Amino acid sequence: MDLNPKVVLVTGGSSGLGKATAAYLSARGYRVYGTARNPEKYGDSDQFPLLAMDVRQEASVNAAVGELLKREGRIDILINNAGVGITGPLEETPHEAVLDVFETNFHGPLRVISAVLPQMRAQQEGFILNITSIAGYMGLPFRGIYSATKGALELSTEAYRMELREFGIRMSCLAPGDYATNIASGRFHSPLHEDSPYRKAYGQSLELMNRHVSEGKDPGQVARKVYQILQKKHPRVHYTVGSPLQKFSLFLKKILPDKIYERLLLNHYKL
Repeated sequence: MDLNPKVVLVTGGSSGLGKATAAYLSARGYRVYGTARNPEKYGDSDQFPLLAMDVRQEASVNAAVGELLKREGRIDILINNAGVGITGPLEETPHEAVLDVFETNFHGPLRVISAVLPQMRAQQEGFILNITSIAGYMGLPFRGIYSATKGALELSTEAYRMELREFGIRMSCLAPGDYATNIASGRFHSPLHEDSPYRKAYGQSLELMNRHVSEGKDPGQVARKVYQILQKKHPRVHYTVGSPLQKFSLFLKKILPDKIYERLLLNHYKL
């Protein structure tokens, strides 16, 4: 048994990928803390405790990190997992909804990173893993805002790595594909109006998206990938996890002309 287990903070640890990851790491000897906006809704877990944190609120983030440091005195690993989905035609998505999803998926991780960096600098070590999405590598029809939030976090990670290098702090991204989680039920759906010019195409695409999630792989696959990344002394910038087809789509995007790749997406979404 490790007498000095690594202390891990997993945001969005009450369900889905975050819960699976937190439980997996806890079972392997890490001292894991998850977060949720309302931990009392989920009851006590014998695997790991949940701290109250709303990544959209700086005071809430600072309070949760402060509580963790009060209990443990250090933080070795941050897994930025908290996120929400959003779908809709770009033209018809309310701008308030756009701002809200950026608050959670992009500004939220930045807030948590800022909260843990002083302690990691004092320790002269630390590792931050940002959970993004394969959707962040491409603009997907009716998921453009979601793709933008995850793409922004991918690019920010590249910059962070260079800025933090001298302090002994490492950072990477892990982009999952579709997994069987509750993200579809919690996703913001832009209302589809009866007279919308996008009604047919959006309706078909939404049905396909939901089917991909419901038929997705076991979230434990992501947890195992996170664990593998944590074992690496010199982690890469970007990692992916998902079905062979989803990962192959990234390879195709690198090698194909833009218009040909766009045609593949249009065919996939039956547009």
